Amino acid sequence: PQARAWAHARSRRTPDAMSGAKDGAESDPLLRVSESGDGGKPGGESTAVETSKDTNTGGWGRQTLVTLALTVLTSSQGLLIAASKKNGVAYGYAVTSANCTVEAVKLVLSLIFVAQAWATEGVTEENTLRISLPELARYPVPAALYLAKNLLQYYVLLYTDAPSYQILKNLNIVSTGILYRLFLQKELSNTQWCAITLLALGCTVAQLSASSDAVLTTPAAGLFIAVAMAILSGFAGVYTELILKSGGNKRNVNAQNVYLYAFGVVFNVFAIFAYDYDAVVQRGYFHGYTFLVAVMIANHAASGIAVSLVMKFANNIVKVYSTSVAMILTTLVSIPLFGFELTVPFVLGTAVVSVATFLHYESGRAKKGA
Repeated sequence: PQARAWAHARSRRTPDAMSGAKDGAESDPLLRVSESGDGGKPGGESTAVETSKDTNTGGWGRQTLVTLALTVLTSSQGLLIAASKKNGVAYGYAVTSANCTVEAVKLVLSLIFVAQAWATEGVTEENTLRISLPELARYPVPAALYLAKNLLQYYVLLYTDAPSYQILKNLNIVSTGILYRLFLQKELSNTQWCAITLLALGCTVAQLSASSDAVLTTPAAGLFIAVAMAILSGFAGVYTELILKSGGNKRNVNAQNVYLYAFGVVFNVFAIFAYDYDAVVQRGYFHGYTFLVAVMIANHAASGIAVSLVMKFANNIVKVYSTSVAMILTTLVSIPLFGFELTVPFVLGTAVVSVATFLHYESGRAKKGA
C-alpha cells in the first residue's frame, strides 16, 4: 500500500507543476545559488547571503566614493575661482582662455573613455562617433548655453564671496523645475513646489545683510548674474534632456559628450576672438596661468565628467548630499582662507536651502518609486 501511495503521489506531479517549481527556483536567487552550489544544503544558502553582502558592500563603497568626489569638486569650485583672482580683485588670466581649456580637457577625456569602450566592446551603434547631420545639429544649442553660464560664474565671483556663490547656485533648481514643467510637461508634486519656494526664500535670507548699510550682502549686479546663470543652467539642462530622450536615443554618454564638448571648444574660441583677442594675442594664450589656475581648470573638467559617473554609479539623491555638504565645506574653508564672517541670516539661509534641496529630490525619488 505504501508503494502504491508513493507512486500515486509521484504521478500527480504534472509537467505544469514541475515547470512552476523550476520557474520559482530560477526567479529566486537563493534557490538558484543553492541548485548550482550545494544542492540546497545550508552551505548553499550561506553562499547566497555572502554573495549578496559582497554586492551590496561594493555598491555602497562605489556610491560613497562618487559622493565624496562630487562633494569635494563642488565645494572647491567656487573657492578655486575666488582664489585665482589676482590680489583678490581681478583675474590675471583671460577668462575665455581658461574656459576654453576646460572644454578641451573634457573633450580629450571623453575621447579617451570612448577609445576604452571601443577596446572592450568594439565599435557599436551606441559608442560610434558617426552621426547624422540632423542629430549633430542638436548639440550647438546646449553648448552655447553652457558657454554663457560657465563664463558668468567667473564674473559673479567678482561681486560676491565663495559661500554666497555656493548658495546662489541652488537657484538653478528653481529655474529647472519651472522649465521642466513648461517645456517637458513634467508634473511637480506639491512637496516639490513647496521645496522650490523654500529654496528661493533660503537664498534670499542668506543674502540679507546684518548691517544697516545695505539690505543684501551681494550687489544687484551680482544677483542679476546669479539669476541669469540659473536660467541658462535650467535651459541647458532641459534642452540636453530633450536631446537624450528624443527618438529613444541610446548613445554612449561619452560619445555624446564628445559632440557637446567639441562645440564647446569651437564656441569658446569664438568667445576669445570676440572678447579677449588683444590680450590673448599680445600676451599669449596661457598668460597668467599659475599652478592654482591649472588646478581650477582640472577641477572644472572633473566636475563636468563627474556628472556622468553620478548617473551611472549613484542616483539623484547623491546631488542633495553633495550640494548641502558643499555649502558647509565652502563656508568653513572660506573663514580662514578669505576671512569670511558668519552671520545669522547666512546660517539660517543655508539651513533652509539644505532642507529645501533634500525635500525636492526626496519627493522626486518617492514619485519614481510609486
